[in-house]
Amino acid sequence: MPRLSEGMVVKASARPIFREVRRAVSTANGLSEQIRRLQRESQTGHEFHIFWVPRRTLVSDKLLEEAGVLGDVNISELPLYFFPLEKDVLSLELDESFRDLYLSRDVTPSFLLAKALMEIQQNHGLFPRIIGKGDNAKRVAELLARMRQEILAGEDANETNRGGLTPSTLIESVIIIDREVDFVTPLLTQLTYEGLIDEVFGIQNNQAEVDTTVVGAPSQSSTASAQARKRKIQLDSSDKLYEQLRDTNFAIVGSLLNKVARRLQNLQKNYEGRNSHKSIAELKDFVSKLPGYQAEQQSLRIHTGLAEEIIKYTRTDQFKGLLEAQQNLAAGADPSSQFDAIEELIARDTPLPEVLRLLCIYSCISGGIKPKEFDQFRRLILEGYGYQHILTLNNLEKLQLFLSRSSPLAEMIPMTGASGNPTGTKTNYTYLRKLLRLIVDEVQEDDPNDIAYVYSGYAPLSVRLVQCVLQKQYLLKVTRGNGASAATGGPAAQGWHGFDEAVKHVRGQTFYELQKGEEKAVKARALLSGGTEKQTVFVVFVGGITFTEIAALRFIAKQEECK
Repeated sequence: MPRLSEGMVVKASARPIFREVRRAVSTANGLSEQIRRLQRESQTGHEFHIFWVPRRTLVSDKLLEEAGVLGDVNISELPLYFFPLEKDVLSLELDESFRDLYLSRDVTPSFLLAKALMEIQQNHGLFPRIIGKGDNAKRVAELLARMRQEILAGEDANETNRGGLTPSTLIESVIIIDREVDFVTPLLTQLTYEGLIDEVFGIQNNQAEVDTTVVGAPSQSSTASAQARKRKIQLDSSDKLYEQLRDTNFAIVGSLLNKVARRLQNLQKNYEGRNSHKSIAELKDFVSKLPGYQAEQQSLRIHTGLAEEIIKYTRTDQFKGLLEAQQNLAAGADPSSQFDAIEELIARDTPLPEVLRLLCIYSCISGGIKPKEFDQFRRLILEGYGYQHILTLNNLEKLQLFLSRSSPLAEMIPMTGASGNPTGTKTNYTYLRKLLRLIVDEVQEDDPNDIAYVYSGYAPLSVRLVQCVLQKQYLLKVTRGNGASAATGGPAAQGWHGFDEAVKHVRGQTFYELQKGEEKAVKARALLSGGTEKQTVFVVFVGGITFTEIAALRFIAKQEECK
């Protein structure tokens, strides 16, 4: 059965036609046009089926109705929420969630996230603790509470699944972080291996599309596909070499690849004389290991090619200039001292997205840009890249990413949270840089002891906030003397306690909630579980997360596993 896609020609004999779609506005009009064309041109009657993922909406029905095809299609919804990208990574795969949440102020992504988390609670029990920072994070927590009440209100008192709404014995807590509490981190250039693959080639659905001159053509491909210029490379833990490399700082990737190459070379030498020196049993053992050996060799060739291409990119003057300016701003250098460097990058025709990233870092860290400098940057961008980008600059201003200090928006969001107010109005990087030790001068990239290794000396604020909850004693140790108060007791039981002053200077609402269930049901769940399994902590980012932040979270997970 064919799937309906843009520009396709369907044979007259093909009757049922299916299409699954995620976004209503961007696809409904195109679908309607294709349906009308098929009805007009085909001699065979067709059945049209549309599956909206993850849900059907009134907007989608209205768009199809206005196009005159609503009565000609069978519409269903496919409630797919989380997609498991890895054993430790779940994603909604909502590509436009950032734009929806922060520019359009559309709360749909928050609702879908809450639905996805509610499914986890229904299957595994309630999150015993819900801890979070940011307005959108708070909205998700409120939606979870409302959904729980709706389920309870709709249940029969005798239903057996009521026990499903008791605190889980397998889950310790969920930490929800709103992306807008830390806009600087995703703007910085990622410096892990996986992060730089994303920067240079782009990663989508665990795949990167790479030129065959870099990684070679697929070994088992037809002549036609072998001549194709692009090849999709699978990037996940099924590739054991990639699993070893992905979260490391790129500075040590070369040495790791060399070690693997030498090991494979030695393995090959050991079997070169197998015809005269090896027994039948040893030959059988070699043959059984041959597929794995060949797969590892192929993986080594691919990652060596990717690493060489990334090295070319990182050795360019453009990359060095961008990275130096970014790191100077992150470290607290006077932003005005970077004016000439940014001006030179624009004059060298550096790609606009890279220039805008740098300017947004400047603005976010400094609470806006001096009016004279802001006007100068704006003029240079419009003259250098085209006046069509005035819309881009206006959108960045709406997002509060690129602001003049004289802007009304900048005046509305002072840099510090009010005393006693748990809602920070803007993230104060200048204050937090010292309080949470965001800059680590002597970072150990080959044997890291702090999350700062992922940015070669900068600890992402978003992940430091997670440490405020999960690794209180460690964070108090590294920030001792910086104004953090002493915390006692278990970290999860106290939420943000010990770092209350720090979170006041981070944008958005702060919350810590306990979820309880009926006493009998709680005891029954604890008895059934046995209480022997290690508990899981869910860390949820509303609005997106970078591969480098994932690497930092994995680093924390490894530290916690060793305890």
